Amino acid sequence: MGDPAGGVTALAREVVAGEVRAVARAITLVESRRAEDQAAADALLDALLPHTGGSLRLGVSGPPGAGKSTLIDALGRHAIAQGERVAVLAIDPSSAVHGGSLLGDKTRMGRLGRESSSFIRPSPSSGAEGGVGPRTREAISVCEAAGYSLVVVETLGVGQGDHAVLDLVDCLVLVLIPGAGDDVQAMKRGILELSDIVVVNKADGADRARAEGARAELEAALSLLQQASGGAPPPVLLVSALEEVGVAALHAGVVDQVARARASGALERRRAAGRRRWLERELTEALRARFLAAPAARARLAELEDAVADGKLLPRRAVAELLLLA
Repeated sequence: MGDPAGGVTALAREVVAGEVRAVARAITLVESRRAEDQAAADALLDALLPHTGGSLRLGVSGPPGAGKSTLIDALGRHAIAQGERVAVLAIDPSSAVHGGSLLGDKTRMGRLGRESSSFIRPSPSSGAEGGVGPRTREAISVCEAAGYSLVVVETLGVGQGDHAVLDLVDCLVLVLIPGAGDDVQAMKRGILELSDIVVVNKADGADRARAEGARAELEAALSLLQQASGGAPPPVLLVSALEEVGVAALHAGVVDQVARARASGALERRRAAGRRRWLERELTEALRARFLAAPAARARLAELEDAVADGKLLPRRAVAELLLLA
């Protein structure tokens, strides 16, 4: 995009005014991987910083097929009916062939997308680990500056690997479905014990009884997991996103949890810890980029990568050799 300083100032002003097209352009800029866009993206984020921090940041995770998008559609519309403005950042898998995003979630939130107080932005994961995109945090800042009071991050849906979203959100909702016993077993030492609220979705029709059983199993599992830490297990709620049953209770539960965390100081501690880890990741990336800017380091890295791939050298030995070039 290569915006000059004046263009960045104008864009920041439009974002703060809540102009939807400006929000979309701003996120495109901060997500850009082009070196010539980095200075403009940093200048934009600097200008928006005083206007950030006021939203409730909600993460929604869970295995594929759990109905996350349908749930967010219903939850977002309920929040709007309560007077909120809602932004959704839906992380999509990037194509392994050309790196593009599948961008399917926007089509699954059709009713929410028609609301004037909503903004939905599908973003590619771009190979980033942890179920979020490499610039999801920056996109959250743009949405906050634009005045969205509820910013929802829908993770990629890899379940146990979605830990990175914890650094970005104030409350994490894990969405499961009746009969998802294998998913629970896979996640029991992962994101399940880190979630703030667990939802058993699709609790309707013939699946209602199974949903009740799933809730009982989850409550027992969570109770065991929390015994070691001494904390209280997260609540397990039954919801039918399709029939929009239990959605209001979920919204109220999220708002209540975040309000209590804010009052106790836990919210600011959580956000501060996330910002520290953000700094650590930025530092790691910057140091790696600076180190590999030297042609000799890049060439040696290529040789060492081949040796490691062939099983002839341990990664730690390869790193030690690279550091000798520093």
